[in-house]
Amino acid sequence: MISKNIYRTATFAVVLGGLPAISEATNGYFAHGYGARSKALAGASTARPLDSFAAAVNPASIAYIGDRLDAEIELFSPRRQYTVDGTPTLAPGAFPLNSGTVESDSEWFPVPAFGWNYRIDKEQAVGVTLYGNGGMNTDYVAKPNPLCPFPGGSGTFCAGTTGIDKAQAFIVPSYAHSFGDGRFSLGIAPIFAIQRFKARGLNAFAPFSSNPEHLSNQGYNYSFGGGVRVGGLVELIPGVRFGASYKSRITMSKLDDYAGLFAEQGGFDIPESFNFGLAWDINKEITTSFDVEHIRYSQIDSVGNPMFPNLLTKRLGEDGGPGFGWKDMTIFKFGTEWRPNENWTWRAGLSYGEQPIPESEVLFNILAPGVQEYHVTAGFSRAIGDKDEVSFAFMYSPSNSVKGPNPLSPQQNIELEMDQYSFQLGWSKRFN
Repeated sequence: MISKNIYRTATFAVVLGGLPAISEATNGYFAHGYGARSKALAGASTARPLDSFAAAVNPASIAYIGDRLDAEIELFSPRRQYTVDGTPTLAPGAFPLNSGTVESDSEWFPVPAFGWNYRIDKEQAVGVTLYGNGGMNTDYVAKPNPLCPFPGGSGTFCAGTTGIDKAQAFIVPSYAHSFGDGRFSLGIAPIFAIQRFKARGLNAFAPFSSNPEHLSNQGYNYSFGGGVRVGGLVELIPGVRFGASYKSRITMSKLDDYAGLFAEQGGFDIPESFNFGLAWDINKEITTSFDVEHIRYSQIDSVGNPMFPNLLTKRLGEDGGPGFGWKDMTIFKFGTEWRPNENWTWRAGLSYGEQPIPESEVLFNILAPGVQEYHVTAGFSRAIGDKDEVSFAFMYSPSNSVKGPNPLSPQQNIELEMDQYSFQLGWSKRFN
């Protein structure tokens, strides 16, 4: 019992201390999976109980994973840039951008995660998971900009170094109960969320803001909130399982320091999402899984409201004001797991979801170019003794882009582009 408490306490402290570093953007700004095993399957784990991170996708799964501790660290690398071409419009009221390609400086982010699960009896289990979303992170240096309407202006929007840093961390306790001799289960997981945000280099948008003093360069601002995830898992026939879960909208307190940027005076709730999955044990060695995830970005005003025509009738920060114009995302995920012996497990996966940024919304999304669509993944787990295991996952998201006109300088085109790499290492210990 003492050793269990040491493992739990130490890992909790390490992960909690690292949460502010979380930054990840794959499916919009949701991660493509949670935990190295799920990520190696491209996130296809709604019907596949793998480890204590299962509660982040389907809390019903924790009824089947026993007593265990999981601690992981990911090194995530998004490579982002934008390119401007065409003739700048120099008329009054226009906002042309400097021609050429500009890359975001920040490219490597550590992402910690923690999970613990305990089986109360043969039918009930509880757990806790800590994980994150994020990746609305950009950092464009202040290069000289001759198109600025005043001498000495620099940076993307003539206000110096430009970019945003947004991260979200979640603490998720969970409970599951199985029925029918374990053939199906139900689970619930309250979600406690904290998010952090900082914006720089946006002061040129002050004429479009309802609160220019709280538009940009306010340092980090934090907000807090909560929601819930519920899920179910059922064995349809021997070896074939179906899982489904629903995550509610997570209502967050407002980012008051950026009340002049985000709609609803700094509102930035986290959208609801749905997960559905099938898993099939083809034989004792091979399991395949297929998932569908739907994320409702358009329901969050600060994310889903388009810049135009909103900017013609509303100002930044107002109710119904301009946002990033993101559409909802539906992601299809496929994964395969091969267990050649008791010591090794090999995994691979592929996912696809149409990126959420319309061509008409490229100007504001220079700040948040979440344009990824495909994710190719692989990984393994290796047993170390009877109770311990190490796992590894790799993800590559090939370069994708979206190109459209600059609405404030219509002769110009803006192309947003990104590719990604991820390396994740995990350690697990079972207690039964």
